[in-house]
Amino acid sequence: MITRLAFFVVLLLSPFAATAEQENGRTTASLSSREDLKPLKTVIVARNGRTVAEQGYRGHTATESVNIKSASKSIISSLVGIAIERKLLEGPEQKIAPILRNDLPAHPDARLNEVTIGDLLSMQAGLGRLSGPNYGRWISSRNWVRFALAQPFADEPGGQMLYSTASTHLLSAILTKVGGKSTLALAREWLGPVDGFRIGAWERDPQGIYLGGNQMAMTARSLLAFGELYRNGGRTADGTQVVPADWIAQSWQHRTNSRFSGDDYGYGWFSRQIGGEEVHFAWGYGGQMLYIVPSFGMTVVMTSDESGPSARTGYRDALHRLLAEIIAASRAT
Repeated sequence: MITRLAFFVVLLLSPFAATAEQENGRTTASLSSREDLKPLKTVIVARNGRTVAEQGYRGHTATESVNIKSASKSIISSLVGIAIERKLLEGPEQKIAPILRNDLPAHPDARLNEVTIGDLLSMQAGLGRLSGPNYGRWISSRNWVRFALAQPFADEPGGQMLYSTASTHLLSAILTKVGGKSTLALAREWLGPVDGFRIGAWERDPQGIYLGGNQMAMTARSLLAFGELYRNGGRTADGTQVVPADWIAQSWQHRTNSRFSGDDYGYGWFSRQIGGEEVHFAWGYGGQMLYIVPSFGMTVVMTSDESGPSARTGYRDALHRLLAEIIAASRAT
């Protein structure tokens, strides 16, 4: 059955939809609550560059700051792509050891010399995971970069997917070195042309390096602006090319699979079929979701209470089902 949200999207996407004022009135009437998804804070649906639905729940709004958690890994990926375009990095096959030589262990495992930028992006570095139960001891260390590089190898570089925020933090350290500025400064400069995009608070490690892939704050509308950039091939609404289009294609290319969900993973993006369509998405702890449905010109943001898990509780899958209903409603028009 089509939910109230999906039914609203049908109305908005209908060729008979009336004025924006009437649409806003329908938003209030049709999206008044989602008691079946209690952690849900906000939902924004955009199609072909136009926001067609926006709703906050239980007092939340799309203009309040939210910790997007690991959804920020997709933003780190975009910065890597821009750095390659600007010749600050050679490409995904570039080895990381020469860049991070000052942070390597005194007697490094020889396999560190084989780890590439691409391995970090696709979570295939082979180093032991520093997410989940290992996250706390990592961020309690005095030097997060050195601690990450000193982890024993759990697989060969380029092997299985070992999801680890430490991998994207190493990318943040690399960006800081080659860019000559903090990762936040680079993001503000390089993504500055994106209307509505702004990073708020962002945690740093003891050396002042911004945490690659976690603890980044922004509004739901800001996350939507970033998603729209990717949906539009890396171009802003006025046609400025910000992220190379071929980098987006590389980022969405299947490179490995999550051992937890089975989803495809590329360079900082998950992909799977939802509602019969290919969907690329960024996913953060608690249910911070950025979905892009290229076949429908659709970008959807969902933000949630970040204090609890979303995978093992089934909540993330419930958000996938909500997206499927939105897609079905769009298809019916």
